[in-house]
Parts: sequence; C-alpha cells; structure tokens
Amino acid sequence: MSAQTADGADPAAEGGRAATAAKEAAGRKREQQGWYFYDFAVSVYSASVLTLFLGPYLTSVAKAAADAEGFVHPLGIPVRAGSFFAYSVSASVVLAVLVMPLVGALADRTGRKKPLLAAAAYTGAVATAGMFFLEGDRYLLGGLLLVVANASLSVSMVVYNAYLPQISTPDERDAVSSRGWAFGYTAGSLMLVANLGLYLGHDSFGLSEGMAIRICLASAGVWWGAFALVPLRRLRDRGVVREPGAGPAVSGWKQLVATFKDMRRYPLTLSFLLAYLVYNDGVQTVISQASVYGAEELGLEQSTLIAAVLLVQVLAVAGALGMGRLAGRFGAKRTILGSLAAWALTLFAGYFLPAGTPGWFFALAAMIGLVLGGSQALSRSLFSQLVPAGKEAEYFSAYEMSDRGLSWIGPLVFGLTYQVTGSYRDAIISLVVFFALGFVLLARVPMRRAVEAAGNPVPDRI
Repeated sequence: MSAQTADGADPAAEGGRAATAAKEAAGRKREQQGWYFYDFAVSVYSASVLTLFLGPYLTSVAKAAADAEGFVHPLGIPVRAGSFFAYSVSASVVLAVLVMPLVGALADRTGRKKPLLAAAAYTGAVATAGMFFLEGDRYLLGGLLLVVANASLSVSMVVYNAYLPQISTPDERDAVSSRGWAFGYTAGSLMLVANLGLYLGHDSFGLSEGMAIRICLASAGVWWGAFALVPLRRLRDRGVVREPGAGPAVSGWKQLVATFKDMRRYPLTLSFLLAYLVYNDGVQTVISQASVYGAEELGLEQSTLIAAVLLVQVLAVAGALGMGRLAGRFGAKRTILGSLAAWALTLFAGYFLPAGTPGWFFALAAMIGLVLGGSQALSRSLFSQLVPAGKEAEYFSAYEMSDRGLSWIGPLVFGLTYQVTGSYRDAIISLVVFFALGFVLLARVPMRRAVEAAGNPVPDRI
C-alpha cells in the first residue's frame, strides 16, 4: 500500500499522472514538429509555381498553340490564349469544391487521415513535377497538371488542418498554427531564392529561359513530395468519434450541403466562418492584385516585383511568429482584429504611394508580409476551437472552401472599380470594405460562448 501525504494525496499516483502527462506532451510535440513540415513541403508550390512562374509560362505555351486569331480550342471550345491560365485555375477550384467535402467526411468517419493526406500530397507533387514536360504547344498538358495540382493542394490542406485540434491543446493552438505558417513561408523564401538565382542566371548555367522555368516548376513538386514524408512518418491516426445515424460519405455537393446543415446547430461557428470569408477575400485579392497595381499603376519593373514577392515571404515568417506571441498575450481574436486594422492602413498607404518609387513599394510589401502570415495562422487556430470533436476534416473542408473556393468577390470588386473609374488606385482602396466589414463581423462573435457551444474546452486567452 502506498503512503499518503497529510492532505490525503497519493505520491505514487501523483507521480504516475505526471509521468503520463509528460509522455503525452512529448508525443504531441513530436507530432507538431512533423505537422509543421507539411506547410514547409507545400508552400513552395504556392510561392514559386502559382505566384511567380506558371501563369506567364503557361500563357506563353498557350499562345504558341493558338490559331491566327489568338484562340486555343480545348475540347473544341474557343478560348483566348491569354485567358487559358485563369480558366484552368477556375476549373481546379470547381474540382476541389467537389472533392474537398467528400474527403473531409471520409477522413472523419474512417479516422484514416494519413492515407488521405498521402494520396492528395503525392498526386499534387507528381503533377507539379510533371510540369517539367510543359513545353512547345503542350498547353492542354499544362492545364491538366495545374488543375490536378491545385485541387490536390486544396484537398490535402483540408486533412492537414484537421490534425490541428488533435495534436495541440486549446492553449497551444495559436502558437502551433503560427509556427506552421512560419515554416511554410521559410520554405517559400528558400526555394524562391534558389529558383530566382537559376532563372536570372540561366545563361551562365547554359540553360534556356524555358528550361530554367521548367526546372523551377518541377523542383517544387520534388520538394513537396520529399518533405511530405516527415509529417507522414510522425502524424498518427486517432479513433473515430461517431454520431448516431452517421452514414457513408456521399457526393461532394451533397456532403457540402450536409456539412453546412450540420453547422446550423453551431450558429456562432457559422458567424466566425462568415467573418473569415469576408476579410480573407480581401487578403487574397490584395495578394493576387498587388503585382498588377505595382506594374500598371506604379510603373515598376518585373525585377522589383519579384524582389517584393521575396520580401513578403521572408517577413511573413516573422509576422506569423510575432502575431502568435501577441495572441498568447492578448488572445487570437484581438490580435486578428488588430491585423485587419493594419491591412486597412496598408491599403490607404498603397493608395497614396507615388509612382516609380521602388523603395516605397518595398515598404508596402513589408507591411503586407508582417500581417499576412499572422492573420492566416490565427484564423486557422481560432476556427479549430469552434469545430465539434470528430468533425475536424468535414468542417475544415468548409473552411478551405472559404479560403480557396469562394475568394472571387474581391477580384470582382477590384475589376469593376477599375472598369468604372479607370484607376488602379481607386480599385485598391475599394478593398478596404472587406477588412472593415470583416472587422465588424468578427468583433460581434462571442468567442468563449462559441467554443463552449461547440463542446470544446475554452483556452485561457482567446
């Protein structure tokens, strides 16, 4: 029989619980370290392939295959060569919308997240590596590979994000999510430097410009596949939390409808998702249109724009880590609200930016970088607090839809404003409404009640 202290505690039992807690903490840390590396693996695709190289290169390949009027004819449909890349991206979003809810439900109902993550990751990695063969007039190959890679990225992020509530306690979540984003931006920066070195110095390496770009594209796929091995070795599958009446996964659209119907039981979770949809639309539009603004309105050289993209990647690392620490002190909600105010101030600064001044454009890029990673990381961790247990992947499919599938209103507002006013300055300032409305919607969400309503423990600061 073990001895007891004066207050009745059993030292042996207390020691056993402490040892168990320490073992669980060590196991979580190991999984977290592996989890970070999927961001490290996949962010290179976003930084080098989508943001920098593939759009202009695939457009040039499509133009090489175009007829005398400048049209290509995929599946017999006349398409302007200059629009082929944009249409391919749109097609990838449609495919992702069909597949993400299905995969999310399958992951939750089988508990086998790791095989689904592996399938999506390596499908995307192989498609990206296959872009090495994109040359001549093979625009259809390029479009197909882009659709597969983009959709695979979205599907893999559903499963990847769904691990966050399982590998971290509520109080750890902001820091863990922020470190994941920081790892991703670090990888993007490293590969971007290497790719730019190869591209800008291709003559000295005895390579044509096209060959240099193809190597850059393929290297992103190799990187994605190589570093995906780390999370696949360290993450583990859990048991399944089943609800009465849960049936098999159905078609993507039906599953998406079912997910949103289920979310109606958690109206505060839906309120957060609406706020995120609004302000994230603004974030994504700024990212996609900043280079257009720099080139068309400010008259900056391509080399300046490339350097600005790299600066954003580098500073986003510090921004993600720094805002993660601020969340630990002030709570994730307040920190995100502060970042939305910073986004609005950045747009006002961009509106008054003088043309032909690279230095001021770099300052603007620095402001974007410092708020970009943190606002994305903390939004992910905050949403994870609002997801009912056992529905992580299913709910994150809706979150990923808001992130990747529904960010079209911002570009539409940007384009319509330019069409009406003929000014990119007016177009860029029009995006302030997304951050202002997102701020108001998020401020109205009572986070503690929302976490409790989802059946989750409430962290000390949120």
